[in-house]
Order: sequence, then C-alpha cells, then structure tokens
Amino acid sequence: MFNEKNSDKTENKKIDHETEFSEETEIVEENKENTDDEKTQQDNDNKNEDQELKEKLKKKEEEYSTLFDRLQRLAAEYDNFRKRTQKEKERIYDDAVCDVVSNFLSVIDNLERALQASEAEESNGLKEGVKLVCRQTLDILEKLKVKPIEAVGKPFNPELHNAVMHIEDEELDDNVVAEEFQKGYIYKDEIVIRHSMVKVAN
Repeated sequence: MFNEKNSDKTENKKIDHETEFSEETEIVEENKENTDDEKTQQDNDNKNEDQELKEKLKKKEEEYSTLFDRLQRLAAEYDNFRKRTQKEKERIYDDAVCDVVSNFLSVIDNLERALQASEAEESNGLKEGVKLVCRQTLDILEKLKVKPIEAVGKPFNPELHNAVMHIEDEELDDNVVAEEFQKGYIYKDEIVIRHSMVKVAN
C-alpha cells in the first residue's frame, strides 16, 4: 500500500515535471517566434527606410540637376547679354566719332585750301600758322583712329574712292587714281567717313 502511494507520487511528479517542461518549451518557442517576427519587422522597416532614403536622394539629385542646368543657362544668357552690350557700346561710340569728325572735315578742307593759296604769297607767318593748325587737327583725328584714305597712285577702289572724272594717261596703269580733288577719311581702317573724290586713269 505504501509503495503504491509512493509510486503514484512519483508518477505525479513526473507528469508535473513534463508539463512544466512542455510549458517552458512552448514559452521558449513562442519567444523565438516573437523574436523572429520582430526581426522580420525590423528588416522590413530597415528596407522601407532604405527605400525612402534612396527616393529622397534621387529627388535631391534631380533637383540639383535642374538647378545646375538653370544656372548654366543663366550664365550663358548673361555672357551673351554682356557681349551684346559691349558691342552696342562700341557701335554707339563709333557712330559718335564718325558724326563728329564728318562735321568738321570741311574745316580741314578750308585750312588746306588756305595753305595752298599761301604757297604763292610771301606771307610765311600765315603759311606756318595754317600748317600748324592742320597738323594739330590731323593729330587729333589720328588719336581718334581716323586717318586720310590713300588715293593718288593707288588702284581705284569704289569702297574708298568716288570717281568724278576719267582721263587717258599712258604713264599710268588702267584704273589707277591720277588725282585727288578732296581727301577721304576712314575710321579704324574699316568705316569710311567720307570717300575720296578722285580722277581715274583708264
């Protein structure tokens, strides 16, 4: 009888122990499952964060590219504007110089005529005075990059010369300027302020 009771107790302890072990195993497995779930969730969260960061980075790169393109276009537009403005300023200045010079060329003409007339007279003082004024005037023109057009003995050039007479002259080649009636002037070797009035040999 005593042995049976002891046997029952032992059996009950064994069952209790197995039950307790089973419960602990279930808890461990449940904790493992929870840990796995948390890890999976964390991995998913990390992937989502990585994806969001990649999208933000891509968006920023696109914004930077757009801004950089705009900056390049603005720089090019400014450079073109600066060049246009500079050319416009130069053109206005050139026009102003030509206008001013053309207005007092007649003064130079009259001075040169006076100089030629004084050659036949004895008034050396007047002659030297006119020479000085002519020289000073031509010096001023030279500083403005204005100079007389070469004519006599040069081939006739309709862009520089205005032929008002033609002559036969065996000593001259065809189409050569034989005589100059009125000097022409050119600005910067490009812009003709006044054509030379000439006689051309045929």
